[in-house]
Formats: sequence, structure tokens, C-alpha cells
Amino acid sequence: MEMFLFLLAPFVASLILTGIHAYLGVHVVERGVIFVDLALAQIAALGSTVGVVIGLDPHGTGSYWISLAFTFVGAAIFAFARTRRGYIPQEAFIGITYAVASGAAILLMSKATGETEHLKDMLVGNILAVSWGDVRKTALLYGIIGLFHYIFRKRFLLISMNHDKTETLGFNVRLWDFAFYASFGFVVTSSVAIAGVLLVFCYLIVPSVGAMLFAEHIGRRLAIGWTMGTLVSALGCFLSVWGDLPTGATIVVSFGAVLILMFLTHLIVHRNRVHEFREAPSAEQEPSTR
Repeated sequence: MEMFLFLLAPFVASLILTGIHAYLGVHVVERGVIFVDLALAQIAALGSTVGVVIGLDPHGTGSYWISLAFTFVGAAIFAFARTRRGYIPQEAFIGITYAVASGAAILLMSKATGETEHLKDMLVGNILAVSWGDVRKTALLYGIIGLFHYIFRKRFLLISMNHDKTETLGFNVRLWDFAFYASFGFVVTSSVAIAGVLLVFCYLIVPSVGAMLFAEHIGRRLAIGWTMGTLVSALGCFLSVWGDLPTGATIVVSFGAVLILMFLTHLIVHRNRVHEFREAPSAEQEPSTR
């Protein structure tokens, strides 16, 4: 019972992370911008680092708003970097932005040696330390962002899955891309503070990839992704406490192990379907009844 009560708040927080990130992961995978989460998280870390250098509390409100402002700048970069001609892949801009933000954060941290642990916290996080107050604030914020995406879901999905068509329909694609990445920035800035960069990346990508192995329809992919995220979160939290292991790293490895099992299951199911198809008699092989 004590273990259950200890894990309850982190588990609820992981469910909230699963709910919003599994949905956003569908867009990220369809857009082919797999590492946008890492890039935005690093930009947020750069903003927080600026706050540390100027004397703000790295976990305070001031640092949060500076991080969010930096994330909006990143959202504008990614929105305008996506072009119809696509001579330069958008992923290239994302990688460059990540590298530059990382280098800038390291340079700034060299001037604030007493706060070097801050970058480590941004990377690995500590979801076990989440409080019920954090859970409530995160749930409220993600609920607002989820409502925003639900209202404009058709437009966001159309842009993610058929970018060229939206431009021919006369949509201001860059404006809607900025709205997507800005809302994404709200999520990343808050999630990284709770769970760290690596775990947030797994919540974003792994459930969506796992769901794509078994479903093509968006609704089914979301259902599979949410189920996977919930079960892996529970498993990771339990193994972390049971084995006295770092929680974030344990959940990340659990995601990897479950994804491997899902991939092997997909291969077995696909092989059986191919075998049944080859074994089924074709119309030309069936005996004539005339």
C-alpha cells in the first residue's frame, strides 16, 4: 500500500504525458520531424539556462517564461523552415537548431558553474519527485492544449498528412504550423521539467511508432498508443521502485523492450498472413463446376 501511494502521483503524471504526447506523436511521425521534440526541449533548456545566468531560480516562474519565449522562437523557425519545394529537408534545420542551442547552453553554463546540475536535470528528469500540485497544473494546461487541437483537429491532421494539398486549398500553412509548434512548445517546456528530455521523447515517438505497426486509422493508432503508454508507465514505475533504479531511464528502457516485442509480434502476424495468402487457392486453381 505504501508503494502504491508513493507511485500514485508519478503514475497519474505519466498518464497525462501519455495522453498528450501520443496524440502529438502522430503528427510528428506523419510530418517526418522525429527529432523536433529534442530540438524544442533543448531550446527550452537554453532559455532556462539564460534565466540561471541572470540569477533566476531554474525551477521558478521567471525561468519558465523565458524558456517558453525561447520555445516560441524555435516554433517560428520550424514553421518557416517547412517549404513546399523542400530543397533542404526540415529535419536538417531541426538538427542544426538542436546543435546550436546545445552549444549555446554549454557556453552559458560555463559562466555559471554552480548550476551545472541543471542541464543534467533537464536531460534525465525525476518523475518520482512530481507533486500533486504539479499534476493538477499539468493536467489543466494539457487539457487546454488538447481542447485547442480537438477544435482544429481536421486542419492540423490535413496539414500533417497532406501538406501539398493544404497549400493548394489556400490555407496559411505557415501560420498553422506556427500554432502547432507553439502549442507543442507549451507541452515540451512543461513535460521536460517533470520527466526530462529522454523520457518525453519516448512518450512522443514510441507509442506512435508501435501503433503504426498494427493500425493505419488515426483513431486506432491513438487507442494503441495510449494503451501502450499506460502499461509501460506502470511497468517502469514499478520496476524503478522495486529495483531501486532511476525512474526516467527505467521507463525509457521499458519502452524500448515493449517496442521490440511489438515489432516481433508484427513480424509473426505478417508472416502468418503472407503464408495464409499463398496457401489460399486462387480463382484459376479452383475446379470448374460447369
